[in-house]
Formats: sequence, C-alpha cells, structure tokens
Amino acid sequence: MKKYLLILAGFTLVLFLLAVLPARLAGGGARLRSTAVATETTTLSSADDNPSNTPASDEYCTSYTMLDITSGKTVEISVRDYLIGAVCAEMPATFAPEALKAQAVAAHTYAERQHQLEQQNPTPELNGADFSNDSTRYQACFTENQARLYYGDSFELYYQKITDAVDAVLPYILTYDGDPIIAAFCSMSSGTTESAETVWGTQVAYLVPVESAADMEAPRYLDTKTFSAEQLRSALEEAFPDITLGDDPTAWIVPGQRSDAGTVCSVTVGDMTCTGQTLRQALDLRSADFSFEWDGTNCCFTTKGYGHGVGMSQYGANAMAQDGGSWEEILAHYYPNTQLVQAAGLKST
Repeated sequence: MKKYLLILAGFTLVLFLLAVLPARLAGGGARLRSTAVATETTTLSSADDNPSNTPASDEYCTSYTMLDITSGKTVEISVRDYLIGAVCAEMPATFAPEALKAQAVAAHTYAERQHQLEQQNPTPELNGADFSNDSTRYQACFTENQARLYYGDSFELYYQKITDAVDAVLPYILTYDGDPIIAAFCSMSSGTTESAETVWGTQVAYLVPVESAADMEAPRYLDTKTFSAEQLRSALEEAFPDITLGDDPTAWIVPGQRSDAGTVCSVTVGDMTCTGQTLRQALDLRSADFSFEWDGTNCCFTTKGYGHGVGMSQYGANAMAQDGGSWEEILAHYYPNTQLVQAAGLKST
C-alpha cells in the first residue's frame, strides 16, 4: 500500500507538471476542441506546470519550434500561425469574437511560458523544441489543412473569424510578477471556478475561485454516467490494481471533503483514499464535482461542469462576450492579479 501511495503521488505530480489548462486547459486542462462539447486531456488545458518553476525573461518570441511527433522533425512556426492553429483546436469557432481573443491571449501566454521553461530545463524528448504536436501533452494546434478538413464548408468563415481575433491581440500575454502565467482554462466550471491549490495542491495567486454562473446554462452542464456493479468494479480495479473492494458495492466509494466550488477533494475508494480528480479520471467523468446514487442495481454519477475547473471557463468567457464584455475584461475576471503586456516585435493588425 505504501508503494501504491507513492506511485499515486508521483502520478498526480506528473499531471500537474504536464500542463489545460489550461489547455487544454477540457479534461485537464481542459481541452476544448472546436465543438460545443469539450474533450479534455490531462494537461492543464491546456497548460499546467509547476508554479514554483517560474521563468523569467524580458524577451518574447516571434516564432516557436515544434516537434512533429510523426516525422521526428522540428519545424519553426510563427507566433501568429501558432495562435491561429491553437484557437482553432481549443475553442469553438462559433464563440463570440471577444472570447476567441481571450483564448488567443491564453494560448500565447501558454506558449511563451513553455518556451521559457524549455530554455531553462529542456525536455529530452523534445529535442530542443518548445513543444510538440502531441495534443495529449501540449496545447493542441491545427495546421491550416487540418482546420480546413475540420471546418469543411465553413472553413473560410471560421478560419477568417479566428484569424481576425488573433490579429487583434497578437502582441499580448498575461504576466504575474513579470513572468508569463500558467494560463489554465477549462470548458466550463460548476458555477464557480476552482483554485489551483484544490486541484493540484499548489497555491497560485491568480488561479483562484471566481464566479462563473453562466456555466450552469452551458450544454451538458449536468451530465450522468451509469455503471453496473460489475462495470464499476472493473473500472476501479483497472485504475487501481492494488485496490481491495468489499462485497457491498454501495460501500466502494465514500466521498469526503468537498471544496466551496464543489470539487470533491478526497474520496475513499475501497481500502484507499485518493482525490476526486483521480477518481474522475479513473471513471472518465466530466468533472470532479460529482455525486452518485445506487438504484439497487446500478450506480449513477451526476457531474457539474466539464474539466478541472481552474482558470478561464470557455463557456463563461463566451457568455461574458455575448453580454458585451471585452477580451480584457474576460481575462481580468478569470485571471485576477495578472497584467497584460505586449511582446516586442509583434503588433496587432
């Protein structure tokens, strides 16, 4: 059991270091493909890493290097092209322009922070690149051809809409104490965003709970998933190979403490204890704000929101934009205590 707890702790730390966020980010971060339904990876949506490992630089990039995991080659991509591809991949093109602009700034901030981290402590697998096109580990980014295939007949309309949004905010990134922030984002919160401390165990001054009540009107805000006893046992034993489950299925899962924002912080599963985020991943639930009940045969989980809930809510950002909020107001709301700065060598068109 001690060995298992050490492995679990290590796994949790790895998830935190990988970065949805931010992006994604939906399912850490949360990663939202260009549809109304998010698909989150275990990055911090898109962009989670260790807050204690803070990069410092007065220079910002005009291009990035990206490792193509298929060919093994490293390619150079301009900041503009990268941001267009990232917004295409991470937010629905149907969202309001001001929300798309906010997403572009978050994507730019993520890329800049990732570049600086790689300059300080290179990841061997990247072969000197800033990130790769492996969307399970890094922020997703469509090429123009991928976007063309994805949008189909709507390509010209949607691609131009996103390009216009990117061009409007091209120079900007978010900083805290002069450094690019951890630009975490999720598809939607449970009505209040969550703190980084609750989800990843490390306090971050600007990743704190803020109101996002519009999320409660988002598609599939409430979602259910049902398991038979056999299915639940199988899922739990696959996720936790050393677990011991008793004969009574209704006693297998016992939620513990819950945060003010609704996240299940701890839960007893069989003879072990883990976080709600860990159980969420084990059962492929949409969020760690969950409840459940047995109907005598099956266990039905109900979740609120989608993603880890930290940082900018994409549906919340869209609601603010539809109500007349600017991209600056959106970012200030979801990333309080941060500053907007302009990157030298880039300018809005």
